[in-house]
Amino acid sequence: CAKGTFARSHSAPWGRMPLIVILDDRATNRKIFSKLAASIESGVTVRCFGDPQELLVWLEHNTPDLIITDFKMPTMDGAEFIRRFRAQPNSGEIPVIVITVYEEREFRLRALEAGATDFLNSPVDHQEFATRARNLLKLRKQQIQLASCADSLERELKDSERSREEALRDSSERLAQVIDTVPAIIRATDPEGRILFTNAYQAALFGLDLNEAIGLGLPPVLGEDHVRRDKAFDRKVIDTQAALPSFEEEIVDASGTKRVFLTTKTPLRDCSNAVVGVLTSSLEITDRKRAEDHLFYMAHHDTLTALPNRALLSDRLRRGDRPFALHLVDLDGFKDINDGLGHQVGDQFLIEIAGRLRSLLRETDTIARLGGDEFAILQTHVTHNEDAADMASRIIEAICAPWLHAGERVTSNASIGIAIHPNDGANSEELLRNSDLAMYRAKHDGGNVFRFYASDMNRRARASLVLDSDLREAIAKEQFVLH
Repeated sequence: CAKGTFARSHSAPWGRMPLIVILDDRATNRKIFSKLAASIESGVTVRCFGDPQELLVWLEHNTPDLIITDFKMPTMDGAEFIRRFRAQPNSGEIPVIVITVYEEREFRLRALEAGATDFLNSPVDHQEFATRARNLLKLRKQQIQLASCADSLERELKDSERSREEALRDSSERLAQVIDTVPAIIRATDPEGRILFTNAYQAALFGLDLNEAIGLGLPPVLGEDHVRRDKAFDRKVIDTQAALPSFEEEIVDASGTKRVFLTTKTPLRDCSNAVVGVLTSSLEITDRKRAEDHLFYMAHHDTLTALPNRALLSDRLRRGDRPFALHLVDLDGFKDINDGLGHQVGDQFLIEIAGRLRSLLRETDTIARLGGDEFAILQTHVTHNEDAADMASRIIEAICAPWLHAGERVTSNASIGIAIHPNDGANSEELLRNSDLAMYRAKHDGGNVFRFYASDMNRRARASLVLDSDLREAIAKEQFVLH
């Protein structure tokens, strides 16, 4: 570790309790996030701010260990706050979590470019909030411990009466022993990417010999793409002479296992404060990512059929910019199957139908279960109505094929409504509504057929609603007169 590097980056060792700062213009959110932050571990200190400008002034003289900020605020959004904060001295290694209701990629990119470390979607899952904050505090703690060790060794060198060469050798050995106990990847590389130092954790992860690794580049097990990307990041640190915001990366270890790490890169400086390399530290977050992926899957898939649900279908409908067809499929007579054979058999029948429909799709198409006996198919690459009609015919044929259960033939028909993007709807709500109107027209025409959406269906639906309302009102009046 280069002399003086860490002493300039941190104001105090981890002897104090962790300090978490909450920034949100809404008092209710500040109260909720403050309680969540305080529950992460005992002794945590939490400071709350409602005004970004007030917090920026406070940060000029105070160093937190984690900042949690809202994205949308009236006076200054989260991206601008992070950009101004990162411009302050010694702020590059402090993690920042952004909480936002926006799922669009644009907002995440804005926050990332400004220097955000991680994201949480609002409303916040309490367990996810605690896990992410705890992981970032753990990484921050390790960075400060390393800084403290380096600072302590530097002071020992100044006070030592031994020769400079002997003191440096002894200090390096002791620092290496300390770093080898850290359960994270720690390495230092020169401007050409050659390893100056690596710890035992990385050596074990990649099957390296600690002594033989010195002077070489990253191990081939990482793959050419990873090595090329890592060198580009190192070059940016050296050119800008500033730390990079923490980022996630996937690494394959010597056994071929894929792992996910939260990586930080900071300048490695010599005694004259010149940048002579890059210090990389990576904390493994594989378990957290698996939990995130599982939560995402559960939120966007039907539990019975494992098909995408309405939320995932709506998201994919919003992304479409080329013509496509939306088929809304309703099973005719499914209630009779449920009532006659039981809900368990009904569920098995739905799983069978889901499999049949899935077999009709191309890789770019999407099938979803919207609930009950209702399915939806997003058909891409539709150039003519005949393409959608052909797909609808194949859907009906697949559903009508008998299903054998306990020696008994179970059958069902289907009514399909078709809406074509963009003529029949510019957004997911319009497409779903108009395909639903077309599906009810198919049912009205006897079922087991498909119908395309027509513009007069909205008028007919409204007329039918008015007629139904008038009939109900007339019946109610007649009953009142009779009584």
